[in-house]
Amino acid sequence: MTSDFISAFLIGIAGSVHCIAMCGGVTAGLSLAIPKGKQQLPFIFAYNLGRITSYSIAGGLAGALSSILSHQLQDGIAWLNLLSGLFLLLMAAYIGNWWPILSQLERIGGVLWRRISPLSKRFMPFKHPLYALPYGLIWGWLPCGLVYSSLTWSLASGNATNGALSMFFFGLGTLPSMILAAYSATQVTHLLKKPRTKQLIALILALFGILNISQSLANIL
Repeated sequence: MTSDFISAFLIGIAGSVHCIAMCGGVTAGLSLAIPKGKQQLPFIFAYNLGRITSYSIAGGLAGALSSILSHQLQDGIAWLNLLSGLFLLLMAAYIGNWWPILSQLERIGGVLWRRISPLSKRFMPFKHPLYALPYGLIWGWLPCGLVYSSLTWSLASGNATNGALSMFFFGLGTLPSMILAAYSATQVTHLLKKPRTKQLIALILALFGILNISQSLANIL
């Protein structure tokens, strides 16, 4: 499983371009909620800890479902791994603007998001870094095709613990870009948004997906 956690971490790094597009504005806006004269870093880390915790909870739930499905299906884990590979290809197509089908999933997730997002306003402005923690917990459920794709890795993990750890390492992979976005590192964010950068990242994710699919088919056939 260690290799899966490393892969999840690398996918988080590779998908950071999508994080910048989806959450960069939210993270940069944190500075408006931080009291003047206070160090930003504790608030930023608390927000991201909350966000990654939500990813881990979702991963744990997906892993628990994986445990059930793997006992119900012959070669269940292999089939779930195949599904995760296919979703990585869809994510690559989404980031590379080849086929934005995952935007449909984000619209479905938006139904739940519209109900829970107003709760985040209760914690603003932040009086203490701990106020940024539940704020991040809520924003961790923002509809995101990259997160949904990564959750299929948790679905193929076999149990709740591995599922939660997969999403935890994925979240760690997204952390550097989110911190840079919070500090308005415009040169880095501009680079991540360039079409060539997006195409390169899409190709990396596609290679991850193809490798996953080939390994899964070898176990099934």
